[in-house]
Amino acid sequence: MREAGKIVAETLELLEKTIKPGVTTAKLDKVAEQCIRKHGADPAFLGYNNFPASICASINNEVVHGIPSLRRLNEGDIISIDVGVYRKGYCGDAAATFAVGKVSPEAQKLIDVTRASLDKGIEKMQSGNRLSDISYAVQAHAERNSMSVVRNYVGHGIGEQMHEEPQVPNFGSPGRGPLLQPGIVLAIEPMVNAGSWEVEVLADQWTVVTSDGSLSAHFEHTVALGANGPEVLTSSSLS
Repeated sequence: MREAGKIVAETLELLEKTIKPGVTTAKLDKVAEQCIRKHGADPAFLGYNNFPASICASINNEVVHGIPSLRRLNEGDIISIDVGVYRKGYCGDAAATFAVGKVSPEAQKLIDVTRASLDKGIEKMQSGNRLSDISYAVQAHAERNSMSVVRNYVGHGIGEQMHEEPQVPNFGSPGRGPLLQPGIVLAIEPMVNAGSWEVEVLADQWTVVTSDGSLSAHFEHTVALGANGPEVLTSSSLS
């Protein structure tokens, strides 16, 4: 899983360098697939429930599951990219939100708060804590900054399969759920909206958007709990 995580991290780093005004999300998808396969891995999303691409590319008010297309990025956009790979039978999964050129202060704050919400959640992945301690930490930081966490979509366990138990909500009271113990691996992934937490799915049956049209950001890491605390398997310069 460390190998899979490293490939995910390198793919996101390459995509960050590729993102600029005028680039299509289809181009980003091609770059990602080439990078993943070059490292001897397979894109986990391609064909997953018939998803047609190797990455999810979600722009502005799109929360998650955006399908790459000929749509071009514009100056001031934000884009959330989710990458998953299979390597030797195990998975890695991570996401990050990027600014396209110069973005508004509101958009930059959303990106920063969402990234920090993920960090707050990872800090609570400690032996003896409960699963919802992670959830509460994510929600508390987002709401402290007058933003909202999406409730319809959650993080998850990860291992031989991309989505395993337990689910990892980004909201809830602390001190509940399974006891965290060394050996567990979770994909923690805050999805934070600048406005309301409510979302809806577009006609393509994949793309999730904010109901009020507000901006949304998404950060995710695959995190293993070891004897000395959490180890981020998808760590990169984006962390």
